[in-house]
Amino acid sequence: MSDHAADTLVQPDPTGTKLPSSLRRLFFVAPLAASAAPLAYAITAFFMAIQVQLFDAETKVENLALINTLSAVAAMLAQPIFGVLSDRTRSRWGARHPWMLIGTAIGTVALVSAGFATNMAMLTVCVMLVQFGYNAWQGPFSALLPDRVPERFRGRYSTGVGLGTLLGAVLGPILASPFAQRIPLGYVSLAGVVILLILLFIAVVPGTDNRGEPRKPFSLTTFLSAFWVNPIRHPDFFWGFTGRLLLFGGFYMISNFSLYIAQDYVGLSLEEATSIVPLLGLVGLPGLIIATAVAGPLSDRLGRRKPLVLISGLLIAVGAAIPFVLPSVLGLALQTIVVTIGFGAFAAVDQALMASVLPNPEDFGKDLGVLNLAATLPGTVAPVAASAIVVAVGYPPLFLIVGGIGVLGALAVLPIRSVR
Repeated sequence: MSDHAADTLVQPDPTGTKLPSSLRRLFFVAPLAASAAPLAYAITAFFMAIQVQLFDAETKVENLALINTLSAVAAMLAQPIFGVLSDRTRSRWGARHPWMLIGTAIGTVALVSAGFATNMAMLTVCVMLVQFGYNAWQGPFSALLPDRVPERFRGRYSTGVGLGTLLGAVLGPILASPFAQRIPLGYVSLAGVVILLILLFIAVVPGTDNRGEPRKPFSLTTFLSAFWVNPIRHPDFFWGFTGRLLLFGGFYMISNFSLYIAQDYVGLSLEEATSIVPLLGLVGLPGLIIATAVAGPLSDRLGRRKPLVLISGLLIAVGAAIPFVLPSVLGLALQTIVVTIGFGAFAAVDQALMASVLPNPEDFGKDLGVLNLAATLPGTVAPVAASAIVVAVGYPPLFLIVGGIGVLGALAVLPIRSVR
């Protein structure tokens, strides 16, 4: 039996399409849990942009790029490391749940502390720990898909998780905006929401005692392998990783600077930007919900993932370039609508696609940690690249470059052969 088998539910009716009762609780609360970490990141990003500007308005673009880069390094380290640890953990609470709780504790303490930061150094450390802690939660949580969900239900599961992920990212600034003048209270209040979502999941979907399961010995080689999957031996995994890397990279190049784009490109004041930018997410919410709800089940019904990932990636690319033509609040609103529709469909289908090309069933946590680097690694490069572009030539070329990156990310799905 594999070393994650204790967290794997027995699946009756291997050809049926009706969701087994053993999976219903997981499917019900997983979207709520999936929203927790993105909600924390979005809250942090919203408040952090204001804090950085208040510390030093003259160098806000460079300082925001620096803090995003360092925090992305922390995120990049957390998921593979905690994936390896959870793959090899044996406890009465199962393989994944202990590390979920540890990551949650680290992230929550850091999230509260960020509200009381008095300078860039303190804020940087807090944001790095927010990213490290909640990515430590996300690594083991992501492994529950291949652990527990059969292939025929993965599109449906990915739909719920994808919707929760994107709703967390969209609702974060909306929930944070009323606290723009009371940032410490905002951090504390919204950290409570995040931890409640996670604890609800832990309570409803407990781990299973796996102390009797065999465990591969831990070694330095095993630890280092947490950051690597051979692209020659596993080309489908490589192309899926590349597509994610490009699409998330382009997304971060714009999203991390959304507040400053509204101020310095569109011409809003700080007060106007802190009010309007969160509302843009609300404008995109209907399209996000519809795209996410439709794409996952449709991919299950068609038995095809790649065409939907390709189309969603192209939508992201087109949407990202809209403000180049319309440098206005309307342009930002249209960008948000199109990009969120694309990301909604992408999130619903891509996770199911990638769960089918994981190289080794014995190392789901580790391999998903490597895969999730594609979502966190761009955070180390994208803010620096975007900052350099903005400082050198301004915002307009940034939108065109991001659009081109999005096209390449969409096309990366085509060479994948093991999934239709």
